[in-house]
Amino acid sequence: MKTSHTAHNRLAIAALLFSSTLWGTIWYPLRWLDEAGLSAVWSSLVMYLAAGILALPFLFKKNIFKLSDRKDLIFLAIAAGVTNIAFLVALTEGEVMRVMLLFYLSPIWSVLLSRWWLKEQLSATAIAMLVVAMIGSLVMLWDTNIGFPWPQGLADWLAITASIAFSINNVLARKLANVSMAAKTGVIWWGVVIASIFVLGWQQTPIPDVSMNIWVVAGMVGVFGTVFMTMAALYGIARMPIYHSSVIMLFELVAAAISAWALTSEIMSLQEWLGGALILLAAYGIAKSET
Repeated sequence: MKTSHTAHNRLAIAALLFSSTLWGTIWYPLRWLDEAGLSAVWSSLVMYLAAGILALPFLFKKNIFKLSDRKDLIFLAIAAGVTNIAFLVALTEGEVMRVMLLFYLSPIWSVLLSRWWLKEQLSATAIAMLVVAMIGSLVMLWDTNIGFPWPQGLADWLAITASIAFSINNVLARKLANVSMAAKTGVIWWGVVIASIFVLGWQQTPIPDVSMNIWVVAGMVGVFGTVFMTMAALYGIARMPIYHSSVIMLFELVAAAISAWALTSEIMSLQEWLGGALILLAAYGIAKSET
């Protein structure tokens, strides 16, 4: 029995490391597709459409359209759409590690939203980690030439927007605990599809003139990237305490740092590393406080 439990635990850890590695390196195929003529928004549409089509049987089986929680499910889809579009565009427009670290402010926003929305109490640890995270973000964004540490450029703003939207996504997912994970995942994927179509329509972006191979690659990234990393993450998270899974999934940053170092000429300054370290410390503390 103990051997079986240990094997399941190792498999859960392996699944989380696999998912984190994919999330930490997904920026590379996105940039490749962008350079090939398929922008991040078009890539998101194709990727999540491929994943969403695979999820349709689960959505109809659960009959989510008749659920009493469909209003919250709609908000979940919107939050997921904003999260993914903002995050993926930020990865193609900005420095990979800087975008990743700013995105990791999401646990902090989740705590604040849980307090306001779900009336959850803030522990002393949570309050302390909020302060640490804010200091980290100020250090990371500080630029003596600009003055007050506002986000610098489109990629920074998109990363922070994605971070806040992702925290809304997490709070809604917690609120919708009675809805199956398969149904919520399908709703999230279709939320990204709808958000992509809305953005492309608003920008009046024409259909890219790229070869069929590029469209196929984007679809394959959706099937073998989006689907697999989502399934792996859900498998691991369901089989261990949230504190353990949250810490293991920080490996995403390691994967991002190694891939960015190996595949680009991006270099983070000591100031950015220091601010990022404080943000990671706060994310770790928040995860531990939710044990």
